[in-house]
This record gives sequence, C-alpha cells and structure tokens, in this order.
Amino acid sequence: MFFLDSPLGKLALSLVLLAAMAPVVVWFFRGTWAELDAEAAVLQEKRGRRPALDTRVLATFLLGALSLLLINFYGSRDFYDGTVQPFVQRWCEQHPRIVPFGTYRDLCYRVFWGVSRYVSYLLPLAVWPFLFKENPLDLGLRFRGFREHAWIYLLCLVIVIPTLVVVSYTREFNRYYPMYGGAARSWLDFGVWEAVYVGQFLCIEVFFRGFWLRGARALGVGAIFSMMVPYVMIHFQKPYLEACGAIVAGVVLGSLSMKTGSIWAGFLIHSTVAILMDLLALHQSGRMPASLTPYAGGHYKFAYTLHVLWAVWAVALAGLLLLLRRRRKRAPAAQARGQ
Repeated sequence: MFFLDSPLGKLALSLVLLAAMAPVVVWFFRGTWAELDAEAAVLQEKRGRRPALDTRVLATFLLGALSLLLINFYGSRDFYDGTVQPFVQRWCEQHPRIVPFGTYRDLCYRVFWGVSRYVSYLLPLAVWPFLFKENPLDLGLRFRGFREHAWIYLLCLVIVIPTLVVVSYTREFNRYYPMYGGAARSWLDFGVWEAVYVGQFLCIEVFFRGFWLRGARALGVGAIFSMMVPYVMIHFQKPYLEACGAIVAGVVLGSLSMKTGSIWAGFLIHSTVAILMDLLALHQSGRMPASLTPYAGGHYKFAYTLHVLWAVWAVALAGLLLLLRRRRKRAPAAQARGQ
C-alpha cells in the first residue's frame, strides 16, 4: 500500500483517525472522567487551604521519572554489550549444552531487555508501601470489576484487529516486527520471545495504568493525560502509525483501568494485540518459523495466520454481542432495585 508507506500519507491518515476517534473516546469515557474529577475535588476540599502540593502525585512523578531513566540508560543495548554481555557469554561458554551463546546471542540480549524493564517498571511497587503504607494490590492489581467490563475488552479487539490487518501491509511494520529478528528462525525462538514480550506488557500496564494513575488520581482526569505523555514517548522508536496510535491507546487503556478499577483488561488487550502483530508481520513478510528449534529438522510452517486472526475476531464479536445482550437484560432489573 503506497499511501501507507508515504510519510505524507501516514501523516494525513493519522490526523484523520485521531480526529475521528477523539469524540468517540470522549463520549465513551465522559462518565468515568467526570467521576475522577469529582473525586479529585473531594480530595482538594479535604486539604482545604493548605498548599495544593500532593505528596502522592510528587512521589508518582519522581518514581516514574526514575524508572524511565533506568530503562533508557541501564536497559539499553550499549549497557548490555559493554557491561552485561561478558558475564552472560562466560556463563554460556561454561554451559554450552544449556545455552549455546553463538546461537542465542541476540536472544540473550532480548531476555536482558525484558528483565531490565520488569525491574524498572515494578520498582515503584516495591517502594510505594514504605512511602504510604498502602497495599500494592490497590494500585489496580485486583481482579474485582474485570468480569463486569469484559465486554470492553472484546469491543477493543473487534475494532483493533481489522486495523492491524490494514497496517500489516506497510513495509515499516514488517521491517520492525517482531522486534527480535530471530523469532523467525524457530518456534522455540518465537515462544521464548513472546513470553518475554508479554511479561513486559504486564509490567507496562502495572506501571502506567496501575501505579501512575492511582498515584496521580488527585489530578482527576489529568492523571490519565499525564500518564499518556511518557507512554507515547516510549513508542518514539516504533513505526509512526503505532506511535501515533499510542496517544489513543494511552487514553483508552488509562480510562478503562480507572473505569474497571483493574489493569487486567488493558493487559489482555495489549498482549493479545502484540502477539497478533508479530504473527502478522511474520506472515506478511514470508518469515514464519518452519522448525521447532534452530537445530531441528522437519517442516512446521504455519500457513493459517490470517484464518486464526479472523477466527479470534469472530469469537470476540460473538462474545461481545452475547455480553451486551446479557447487560441489556439485566438493566431493567437493576433499575427496579434502584427504585
């Protein structure tokens, strides 16, 4: 698709999509945003005429900045190559039957990439209880409220999957994904990478939609938009359309987390879409793995990626319609109890 590969074409498309989605997002979450602002007003009243500085907000921004700095400088390829890789290489050479370093050199870095993000994103959760004597589970980690709003997760899949199929035809998308190039070599490489990748998305949701939003909730709806900015910034190295989509994703996933009181719907959306993106990129570029391990013989190439993708979409659509039907049936009973 030449239009999607053109810089001006991508710019025009992104502006049109953002303009089209903005009123939909505002309409869908207007109630949630009003509740957040009302709660923030109550907190402000409790502080009275005291200075407006909220120590929770201050701690959130400082811890958030520290975590992002650690990722940028101590989770980088340069730091790994100069400081960590010599130790990894020495260990691998001492245990060649476990991890042959020559074969898994890049995968070792990707595992480090994941672990460095796990540690950095989860750092605030380790510090928070000592600062404010609160249970870290209250930072959006409880499952309560997830089932009630599961239909929103399905709605997001129904919308996002067709968009992924369109974007997957761009050269930029297929060059960038999977981020671990060796994922195309074997299903073992692909599986290990996806496990590391999904774990990173869990930590991202904990950090941005859990810790950040709850820590900054004194800002009302401003907490969501203050979180969205650094969330978009961690996408700067990714394809333009995806980085632009992070504006919408940050607001939607943040609002969803505050609406449900849980990060788990956002995590499921994020991880499902990420795995589908990698599969689509491998499929569209003809790089789907064909062997179980780098050393294994046999041919196990999977030729049904698009079939699986549309099957997931169909199941999500069917589940969405079923849940909406049940919600519609329960609405009159709920109204009667309220009266």
